[in-house]
Amino acid sequence: MFKYFPTNYVWNLSVNLAIEMGARMGEIEEMCAPLQEAAKANDATGSQAFRTIWSKMAEKLCGLAREDEAAGRLLSAGEKYSRAATYFLTGERLQAHGAPGRMALYQAFLDAFANGLRLSHENCERVEIPYEGKVLSALYVHAEGVSGPAPLLVQVNGLDSTKEMKYRVGLPSWLAKRGVSSLIVDQPGTGEALRLHGLTARYDSEHWASRVVDWLETRAEVDPKRIGMEGVSLGGYYCPRAVAFEPRFACGVVWGANHDWRDVQKRRLEKEGSFPVPHYWSHVQWVWGAANLEEFMQIAENVHLDGVVEKIRVPFLVTHGEKDSQIPLKWAHRTYEQLVNSPKRELKIFTEREGGVQHSSFDNSINAGHYIADWVAETLGGRTA
Repeated sequence: MFKYFPTNYVWNLSVNLAIEMGARMGEIEEMCAPLQEAAKANDATGSQAFRTIWSKMAEKLCGLAREDEAAGRLLSAGEKYSRAATYFLTGERLQAHGAPGRMALYQAFLDAFANGLRLSHENCERVEIPYEGKVLSALYVHAEGVSGPAPLLVQVNGLDSTKEMKYRVGLPSWLAKRGVSSLIVDQPGTGEALRLHGLTARYDSEHWASRVVDWLETRAEVDPKRIGMEGVSLGGYYCPRAVAFEPRFACGVVWGANHDWRDVQKRRLEKEGSFPVPHYWSHVQWVWGAANLEEFMQIAENVHLDGVVEKIRVPFLVTHGEKDSQIPLKWAHRTYEQLVNSPKRELKIFTEREGGVQHSSFDNSINAGHYIADWVAETLGGRTA
C-alpha cells in the first residue's frame, strides 16, 4: 500500500484509489505535498483542505482540456477531463454529508467524466434502468469480438464507491477483451442513486438486482442465460445476497468478502478496524436512511449472509486480500464455507506474491482484477487468450 500520509489511512486509501483510476504521480505529488499537516487535523478541517487542493488540480485540467478542444485536439482533451473527474470525485468522496458545495462538486465530477468519455470515444455508454419511479444509472461496456448475444457481468458498488470508480479501475475493460460485457450500476445507497435520487441502501439487494436483470433481458445483445454479478467491498454482501435470491444470475464474484457487516459495525464502535471515509457514522446513516446511530445499528442487524449463501446454486468466486485493514479475512472463509450448494466454489486469497493484499485490492488491483476477469470468462463462456 502506498502510504503518502504516515498517520492517515483514509487519505492513503483515497490516494491509492485515485492511482488505480489513472491519476498521474506528478499530479499526486503536487496535490499531496502541501497536505502533510492537514492530514493530521480533524475530519472537517482536513477534508476541506484536501478538497480545495484536489479541486484546484481538477479545475486546472478542465481549463487545459478546453484549450485542447479549441485547437481540435479532442483526444488530448478527453484524457485531461477523465483525470479531472478522478480528482473531483476523490475530493467529493471525503466530504461530510451535507457539506456546503458537495453537490456542486459531484456535478462537476459527472460533467468532467462525461466529457472524457465523449471525446475519447471509449467503449462505455451511460444507461438508465427504471426503478421505483426513478432510475438507476449505469455504465455499459460492450464485449469485444463477439457476434451474437454476449455474456455480461453486472458490477455493483460498496459503501462509498461509484460506478465511475469501478469503471476506471479497469475490470470492465479487462472483461471486454475476454468477450464479456459489463453493466456497472449505482445501486441504491451509492453514486447517483443516493445523491441525485435519494435512493438509500437496502439489505434485500435482490429487490433492485432483479430489476437490473429484467432490463438486461430486453437487450438483444445480452445472453440472458449468461448474466453474472460481482460486488466490491460492501458489494461483497450485496452480491451474494442478490445471487442467492435471484435465480437468473449464472454466477457470482466478491472482490473483498463481507459476510457479516453487522459485526464489523459493532467492532468499529469499539474502535477496531479502519474506516473507509471520514465522518464515518454520519456517512453510514445517510447511506442507509437512518435517523440516528441507534436506528442504523438496528438496520445493520440484517446485513449478514448467515443462512443466505447456502441458497446459492451457481458458480461463485470469493476473493480477499490477506492484509485487509477493514474487513477481517475470517469473513472470506465463512462465505466460502457456507457455499455448500454451489457447483463450483472457489476461495482466492491475494498475497504479497501477486499483490492486492489490502481491502478489495485497492493497493494494486491489476493482477487481482485479471484473476477475476479470467474466472468470469471461463465460467460464462468468454475467452482468456
